[in-house]
Amino acid sequence: MTLLSTFSFPLLSLVLLQCSAEPGRSLTQNQVLMDTSKKDNPVYSRTDSGKVDLPESEWKKILSPDVYYIARQKGTERPWSSPIEQSREVGTYHCKACGKPLFKSEAKFESGCGWPSFFEPLTKGSILYTPDNSHGMQRTEVQCGRCKAHLGHVFDDGPPPTGLRYCINGVILDFEKSSDSKK
Repeated sequence: MTLLSTFSFPLLSLVLLQCSAEPGRSLTQNQVLMDTSKKDNPVYSRTDSGKVDLPESEWKKILSPDVYYIARQKGTERPWSSPIEQSREVGTYHCKACGKPLFKSEAKFESGCGWPSFFEPLTKGSILYTPDNSHGMQRTEVQCGRCKAHLGHVFDDGPPPTGLRYCINGVILDFEKSSDSKK
């Protein structure tokens, strides 16, 4: 994540929304972490592995403004704005655009970068890798393997065993608490 992309003008709406689905509405940490109400999103499924290819006009209709900005416009949320970054809940992180399982909480670590960080995806097919040469840098963008939603970037400064740091926007993550985790 770059300083330039972090404070771009389109991000102003995210600053005002503060990860809320509706302008002016503030969500609690628990509401953000447990947001699984996808009744208006016909492609959201935590079990369907079929690829999703919708026109941008359809994505705009079914995603909230903050999720659309990150997922489809390759936006970036403000650092340290996601409650997911500090969460220690045990479970699985899914793509908020389509429901695909992306990361296990066991792969999450504190990187100090201001965004939720993971050292490996759930499966090889969970993530797509795309060169990103925007903002005068050479990075690797990571996208959802099912719907190609922008998630963030991967860097080679992570912990063992992979040495990778998947720096992910919390806005695009939907959390499912493990049923066998203690409350």
